[in-house]
Amino acid sequence: MIALENVTKIYPVSREMKVTAVHDVSLSVARGEFVVVTGRSGSGKTTLLNLVAGLTRPTSGQVLLEGRDLWQMSDRLRSRERNRRIGFVFQFPSLLPSLTVLENVILPTAFAANGARPGATERGLELLRGVGLAEKVGAYPRQLSAGQQQRVVIARALYNRPELLLADEPTSNLDEQTEREIMELFRQIHVETGITVMLVTHTVQLVNYGTRAIRMAEGRVLAPEAG
Repeated sequence: MIALENVTKIYPVSREMKVTAVHDVSLSVARGEFVVVTGRSGSGKTTLLNLVAGLTRPTSGQVLLEGRDLWQMSDRLRSRERNRRIGFVFQFPSLLPSLTVLENVILPTAFAANGARPGATERGLELLRGVGLAEKVGAYPRQLSAGQQQRVVIARALYNRPELLLADEPTSNLDEQTEREIMELFRQIHVETGITVMLVTHTVQLVNYGTRAIRMAEGRVLAPEAG
């Protein structure tokens, strides 16, 4: 589903200094895989995820989504493909504090061409039941625990029925018990829906939740490992 071909990403720090965040990476992720990417801080994990998402343009190489180069698309088409096919879960929940849990989940409808679509509320309720928050639909983010807030973000990421779910350090600010619960939720979603998942973490113990593990260091993919 996703392929990176000899992808390098270089960030200029100053006129004389540059940082190579990702160095000559070739990698493929098949439809239906759950890939866990590990590595120390600064190893290039988040940049890799942003490249896959089409959020960061590679300095060289190709990023292919179902065989199509994301950066040969127009900005409008790339954004449309991203919104239609990719769901995002980031390290911090980024929920809107003035909206209820349900309103946060159905927020993607606010950006639809024709506004809120029919069945938006029903879809939101269905997703909240799926992540175990049926009783919190009318609550506000400040009334939720960190783990509950992350469940809301996962529900929102699934709203448009994406084919690919990208998660960047989704458990880094959680305690160990909540971390296990959130990872079990990712695994449950993967098994029940067949969605392709790519999750970045610095916690190597989480690789067992996926079907394949990839380790990064200094911008390079060191070795794919059996999940």
